[in-house]
Amino acid sequence: MPTAAVLPKGTFSDEAARYFFQGVPVELKYQKMIADVFKSTARGDTDWSVVPIENTIDGSVSLHMDWLVHEVDLPIRAEWVFPAIQNLVGRRSELTGAEGGDWDPSKITKVLSHPVAMAQCYEFLRSRLPHAELETLSSTAEAIRTVHANPGLGWAAIGTHTAAADYGLDVLQEGVTDHDNNYTRFLLVGDKPFDKPGASHYKTSILITLPEDYPGALHQVLSAFAWRRVNLSRIESRPTKKKLGNYYFFIDIEMSLDTVLLPAAIAEIEAIGCQVRILGSYPSYPYEG
Repeated sequence: MPTAAVLPKGTFSDEAARYFFQGVPVELKYQKMIADVFKSTARGDTDWSVVPIENTIDGSVSLHMDWLVHEVDLPIRAEWVFPAIQNLVGRRSELTGAEGGDWDPSKITKVLSHPVAMAQCYEFLRSRLPHAELETLSSTAEAIRTVHANPGLGWAAIGTHTAAADYGLDVLQEGVTDHDNNYTRFLLVGDKPFDKPGASHYKTSILITLPEDYPGALHQVLSAFAWRRVNLSRIESRPTKKKLGNYYFFIDIEMSLDTVLLPAAIAEIEAIGCQVRILGSYPSYPYEG
């Protein structure tokens, strides 16, 4: 059976992977850190890695992008989006007043979560729990596990329904993110091809490094796509880590590489001295929740 490396059980990556692989026989192999996810597939221990790469609120996950470029050479095989619904999780019994009833925010002394999840709930934490200490951990699942392991301290976590149920904790409040349209884009990367029906369209992701001695090179790059009416859904710069002020550009293109226009655009870009690396040409799957 094919295998996929994913962040710990009970995280949003876990929920997103379970959603995506519905009807597809894939065994999930849980890893503690994103580095372990990538390394598992790079070593050949798993066929694919499940990687959160972009979020509605926080934008791109720079660390994960850099791993794709600098640390591994794993092609993108698919992408999908999944709603990141954050919840406040704890023990209701230790957070209620003397007369019972609903949980008392003043009894929460600390809130734990992954730093990205914490940032997505900034307004909720500021308005409802301004007194609580904030602590970041490696994942939302680890935060919920830590709360479970430390009863009686008034701790709570931000995380998923799945992890709350796994550890026997209560969802104190659902949907504590600052925006309702909080979606995360996930990539499936690995050397093994992937095929699943239901894709809405195809995309191609490339990495472009500009020549240092070519004024207006970025304009030339964009023009190569523009006059062919090739739609770019994202363009983002990241440092090459080789020289200050030296950047490469991630570009997501709403077109398959198996066309006439896109290879011609790439050839034109290479002709002016740009380095082009194809990160993947892959199906994109819509959320159907």
